[in-house]
Amino acid sequence: MQSGQERGRQTARATGRVHRRHVFYIPGYDPIPPRRYRELYRKEAAAQAHISGHEIALVPAQGKARFGWGVAARIEGQAVEAEVTVLVWSDIVKGSMAQGILATYAQLIRTAAVYIGTGALFRLMRLRKGPVIAALYPVGFLLAQLALALLAAWLAGRALALWHPWVAWGGLLAVPVVLEGFRRVDGKLFAYYLMHDYAWSARWLGANPPELEARMAEFGEAIAGALQGDCDEVLVVGHSSGAHLAVMVLADLIRAGRVPEGGPALAFLSLGQVVPMVSFLPRAWRLRADLAYLSTRGELFWLDVTAPGDGCAFALCDPVSVSGVAPEGKRWPLVISAAFTQTLSAARWRALRWRFFRLHFQYLCAFDHPNGYDYFAITAGPATLAARFAGRAPSPARIERAVSGYRSVRP
Repeated sequence: MQSGQERGRQTARATGRVHRRHVFYIPGYDPIPPRRYRELYRKEAAAQAHISGHEIALVPAQGKARFGWGVAARIEGQAVEAEVTVLVWSDIVKGSMAQGILATYAQLIRTAAVYIGTGALFRLMRLRKGPVIAALYPVGFLLAQLALALLAAWLAGRALALWHPWVAWGGLLAVPVVLEGFRRVDGKLFAYYLMHDYAWSARWLGANPPELEARMAEFGEAIAGALQGDCDEVLVVGHSSGAHLAVMVLADLIRAGRVPEGGPALAFLSLGQVVPMVSFLPRAWRLRADLAYLSTRGELFWLDVTAPGDGCAFALCDPVSVSGVAPEGKRWPLVISAAFTQTLSAARWRALRWRFFRLHFQYLCAFDHPNGYDYFAITAGPATLAARFAGRAPSPARIERAVSGYRSVRP
């Protein structure tokens, strides 16, 4: 005999209607505290509600989530309850960023050697130049900072030499002073932050360090628990680097048989993904295997959203196909564009166009002309992700050619 709860779930999957949803958000490589995501959701949900006529209110989180919030909404004429849980790994990020100036320059040399030596950099340039330029930015800017520091030391040395030739060596003290000055304002320059980001993947040549594997196992436990709960849909959102973490977590869950047949609908929304930065590296065997596996599974619906206006993402690049692991029977992801030039007003596009890091978060924000992609209708609306995008054609501009030079899925 089926319980009323199971019958309700099957009805929800058949009709695509949702009354209760559990959203798991996996951030990218980001050291900011998770409460910032709650405030971003609150602010942008209010803005989207004003534009689209939604009613959205944040309420205290229920259950034992590490960090999250509740949402009470009326969207498209139906009341919906949602619970949003942030799956936190910012502590691991902070630990990886705890590097001094000299260590950061050592990272620069090591990371450049990895991406150039493996050929990954040149293959990535064949996909999208934007994220490659973003990857080269910290290298160029850190070298420029070093050049300015050395110039300051030379000028200081020339000035001190007027007093006594031996005192001129004191000009070298300008080097650490100038470099430390740049490091202190990196919150506006992002050179150190991006260097640590790319060095994180390059250090293990695309493999996962043990602490990250352990954290992803915890993420899987949290999602598996929700799949045993009473919601109609479990939606996993992976943003930026969080997208490829989500791929591995979901592949593990499905492979282990932890997605119950009579449970909630399972959906995966990858936003602004940078999968090729990792999957193109030689030891990314696990990620490539999980991309191939997840792309064929019927247990979930996978939507990938990027935009050419986002210079930090591999826009419209099918992460499975470009990694060279697309198998027979591939069905995911459905690749679509958020098309910032069409979905943002002309005034907002002008204001944001050169704010590259802000644009990388636009997928989590309000749109003036949603045109089918409305983050708040997806996370707090009455339709499952599968129902909302049923029949949606993939972007005709998507890139599906296999580009990666490393395609093995096992050592």
